[in-house]
Amino acid sequence: MRALIVVDMQVDFCPGGALAVARGDEIIAPINALMPRFDAVILTQDWHPADHASFADNHPGAAPYSTTQMPYGPQVLWPRHCVIGSDGAAFHAGLDLSRADLILRKGFRPGIDSYSAFFENDRSTATGLAGYLRDRGLDDLHFVGLAQDFCVAWSAMDAMRLGFTATVIETATRAIDLNGSLEAARDAMRAAGVTLA
Repeated sequence: MRALIVVDMQVDFCPGGALAVARGDEIIAPINALMPRFDAVILTQDWHPADHASFADNHPGAAPYSTTQMPYGPQVLWPRHCVIGSDGAAFHAGLDLSRADLILRKGFRPGIDSYSAFFENDRSTATGLAGYLRDRGLDDLHFVGLAQDFCVAWSAMDAMRLGFTATVIETATRAIDLNGSLEAARDAMRAAGVTLA
């Protein structure tokens, strides 16, 4: 069975938000139009405490988009975004929430970031999504949302690693493209067996 995984379609990632992806709002209508074609729709939601380790302003003197070393490896320091309960953490008003079978919140542990819908950035702390999908017999996964070169890519590659099939619908994603990150992510996804459609 097929599932549509809608990644982080939140106010802070859309134009005008704290960590806006250029033209991120343009994909809302295409995503809504895709939903009825799938057996299940899963929405992920970035959900950070105010003291989250990935926020540049929680590291004195650190600039947004710089990199620091965390126990689990290199970490981009982002502008403060998607703080739990904030307007910016809410789903974009245009997104059809009525079709959501599951809303999965990630990134709520203060000391570790979470790009993938399946694992925290330590690559071992599971979100529980894989078990949910397997219990429902959902094995053909299609990914849309924000941002293609971070949360969408990491989710799709983890899906392949876990034995699912993964397709990224590129017309329903947008990328940050930080220092060539989009092309690097596309290459990594192809190498992992992800279909770019």
